[in-house]
Amino acid sequence: MNLPNKITVTRIILSIFTLIFLVLPWYQFGVSFPMYTFMGKVVVNSKYVIAGVLFVLASLTDFLDGYIARSKNLVTDFGKVMDAIADKILVNGVLIILAYNGFINIAIPIIIIVRDTFVDSIKMVSGNNGKVVAASMLGKAKTVCMMLGVSFMLFYNLPFELIHLPLADILIIAACLLSVISGCEYYFNAKEFLFKEM
Repeated sequence: MNLPNKITVTRIILSIFTLIFLVLPWYQFGVSFPMYTFMGKVVVNSKYVIAGVLFVLASLTDFLDGYIARSKNLVTDFGKVMDAIADKILVNGVLIILAYNGFINIAIPIIIIVRDTFVDSIKMVSGNNGKVVAASMLGKAKTVCMMLGVSFMLFYNLPFELIHLPLADILIIAACLLSVISGCEYYFNAKEFLFKEM
């Protein structure tokens, strides 16, 4: 297993650990996370700050493994598949938890998950027809916006919350819009394969 694939597997493990950390009923084990008031304005639960640190670390490995794989010509089919799985475990899992805990609207993870399923299906059909559908720039921009938005959300939108700028919400909504637009882009680029047997 080459270095980029090892980093990807590490991200999967870190992503699963992050999700377990967020959903585990710590109170049943007698564990409570302290609350802090930031500059007398924003009440912060340290549990989400810890999860935010884990999320940022996992997100950074996403860019690291891709950079190493491309620059060192170490791109493999295993890496492509596991990288996509790692991204979905991390981002979609955290989005569902944030929606459940009232940080974001439930429509957001629904849109992202439906879009991802739609795009993955298009890629599968295109692959069966010998055409590789590469990630679009809009898709990459969606990923960046989503990871930044979720990171800020877990950190209670600080420091922007102090000036009443909802940057976390803006980035996540932008990611949703980009996900829909890029999903349409994938569709139009591959529709010749989707309907050729109809």
